Amino acid sequence: MRLNRIGNTDVKVTEISFGCASIGNLYRAATDQAAQDVLQYAWDAGIRYFDTAPRYGRGLSEQRLGQFLSHMPRDSFVVSTKVGRILSPGAPIKEADGFVDPLPNAVRHDYSGDGLEASLEHSLGLMQTTYADIVFVHDIGTYTHGADNAAHMEAFLGSGYERLVRLKEQGKIRAFGLGVNENQICMDVMDHGPIDVILLAGRLTLLDRSAEQELTARCRAQGTSLVLGGVFNSGILATGVVDGATYDYEPASPEIIKQVAVLQEKAGQLGLPLATAALHFARRHELTASVLLGTAKVSSLQRNFAALNTSVPAEFDQHFA
Repeated sequence: MRLNRIGNTDVKVTEISFGCASIGNLYRAATDQAAQDVLQYAWDAGIRYFDTAPRYGRGLSEQRLGQFLSHMPRDSFVVSTKVGRILSPGAPIKEADGFVDPLPNAVRHDYSGDGLEASLEHSLGLMQTTYADIVFVHDIGTYTHGADNAAHMEAFLGSGYERLVRLKEQGKIRAFGLGVNENQICMDVMDHGPIDVILLAGRLTLLDRSAEQELTARCRAQGTSLVLGGVFNSGILATGVVDGATYDYEPASPEIIKQVAVLQEKAGQLGLPLATAALHFARRHELTASVLLGTAKVSSLQRNFAALNTSVPAEFDQHFA
């Protein structure tokens, strides 16, 4: 599998990566064995970059990923996690933020330097490693925090950003950036200082290309890489126009349904299923270092790899320009 460099760092990631939200029991419980099985399939398929976060099952995803990777040489893989949420012992709960049967941890947001470092240290313990290859500042922005984001930005720009620079200098992390669902917050942070990479969910897809308005040009100018998540926009680009199709975790609006119908027809003109076109669109973008595939099912991962191994016509890029 092709390796791509992250920004101007020496971190290289496989062009396809494994997103570990689902092995943190996103929407439905997965057994420990199922989590290990899908991680093993990803590894056997050539994936060497794994992304996780404290949010995913309140540490369950990081714990399961750490169990799997503990058997592998540390220099044989790249792992990214996220900071901004601090976990601490709490009461058992049945569901948290869409994750079923999470670990019994309480959570609070903290984007200050001390908060980011505390979050990282807890994650490193769960993942059984001494450093993270990439750290993403998770969900900062109004998309998640609304009016509360001003205080979070003050904390991050006041001490959080510089702490990440220092942790990178110390070798505790090898690269850092943002893990977000919106474009403007990336621009705001890049006004403050350079970042190596952005894990951008749902904003550079076959359907939603809003990142191309300003962000991609900024990334190109500053040498910032993109890891693309949410390439199916939470479902509709995988399912196509069907009853109950979802866009960004909500029922798709009539306008979105209309746009997807057009894309589905255009993919069909090339002899491609819509999901296959969506995956190739994400992988082929010049700024894409890696495309995240997230699932707790081996069968889903097999289906996505089959789509990625499908040849696309030479006119693909022009067809979807």
